[in-house]
Amino acid sequence: MPEIRPFRALRYAPDVVADLALVVAPPYDVIGPAEQRRLLDRHPKNVVRLDLPTLEPGDEPDDRYRRAARTLAAWRSDGTLHKEARPSIYVYEQTYRVPGSGVERTQRGFFGRLKLEAFGPGSGVLPHERTLEAPREDRYRLLRATGVNTSPVVGLYDEASGTSATILASIASRPAGSDVTDDDGVEHRLWHVAADGDLADDVADLLRLAAGGPVTIADGHHRYETALRYRDERRMSRSCEEDPAFDYLLMLFLEATAEPLTVLPTHRVVHGLGPAGLAGLREGLPTLFREEPADRAGLEAAFGGAGSAGGEGRFGLWTRDGGWILTARRAAFASAEPTGGRALRELDVTLLGSALERLVGLDAAAIAGGERVTYTKSVSEAIDAVNGDLDGADAAFLLEPTPVAAITAVARDGDVMPQKSTYFYPKALTGLVINPLEW
Repeated sequence: MPEIRPFRALRYAPDVVADLALVVAPPYDVIGPAEQRRLLDRHPKNVVRLDLPTLEPGDEPDDRYRRAARTLAAWRSDGTLHKEARPSIYVYEQTYRVPGSGVERTQRGFFGRLKLEAFGPGSGVLPHERTLEAPREDRYRLLRATGVNTSPVVGLYDEASGTSATILASIASRPAGSDVTDDDGVEHRLWHVAADGDLADDVADLLRLAAGGPVTIADGHHRYETALRYRDERRMSRSCEEDPAFDYLLMLFLEATAEPLTVLPTHRVVHGLGPAGLAGLREGLPTLFREEPADRAGLEAAFGGAGSAGGEGRFGLWTRDGGWILTARRAAFASAEPTGGRALRELDVTLLGSALERLVGLDAAAIAGGERVTYTKSVSEAIDAVNGDLDGADAAFLLEPTPVAAITAVARDGDVMPQKSTYFYPKALTGLVINPLEW
């Protein structure tokens, strides 16, 4: 079973930074160059200087990571960041509108420390996706230089009784210590709850309930694998230290059953089919799917909002000849199902991957190359790419969200999902709490 602990976070001192909204940021992996520049310009002490340090002219490979480390040390010295006096958890609430819809949701969880475990049979920590070498190396160099977790890994736990949700809601009924609305209109609220304070029993219950079964990584696989590498290397040089802080990492724990979590779909744009490939696609579709003609408005309505919970084998297709709603004939896929457990085989993204290989010869290796298939969260962008023949775009496949239950089921089977299968929304802000790898 996973081991979860309170910790003494580094946090922005309110007497130094009066407006927290000026110094927090989205996670590093969703920040493009323009937004990075905007965040740097927003405030000289924006956390992006620590989490996504810039590459300056003339830099050696590790210079930007060393610069982040020097910045962190300076901010700790001058009082910008202060360390909590007592081990605590940090209850976190996000209130948001599901993109493309009028649906409003609130999700609650808490920040704590998770003890690192290697993946594999019997592990209390389960992945659901593969990682890439370049992001792993980037996060490792940053962690090695700074010795802190600037942004959390997000983990899902199952607690069907609703007890943890009740505790979190009770804590969230109190005045929040921090309240920030981000650029997407998401409201983020935070409560500092000392593990030995007046809510000590609630803290103990939350830690126990979240550790009642395996934790599935929802977001932050690269950060987790980086932390494992860092831990193993530190153990080689600090083997005599008992229960070192580098055996843990910062995690946001979300309960996966009590309240609906939002997973946004990622649509696929297929390039380079040409007239012959498109003809073969259209000819082969009826063998795998039931087809219903749909215009652009119909596809945007069906796949552009909160819509279905997903998992029904339903897709949108747009080519320059028009659009269709496709429903998988599951029996037709049975002869070419990939290896893996039932949960993996039944995923919409798995079905689509199988269809692309069978109908147009795009196997996993071709897709991984990044040239034949590109990705977008926007239905309109996917359709516009085809209409404009952007980089040879010939077909847009529109997906519904991957259900959260399917994600945890795949992880518990020991499988990993195809590329770009999940996008949890909203993202946890970086800079609300920082985990120093020290006690």
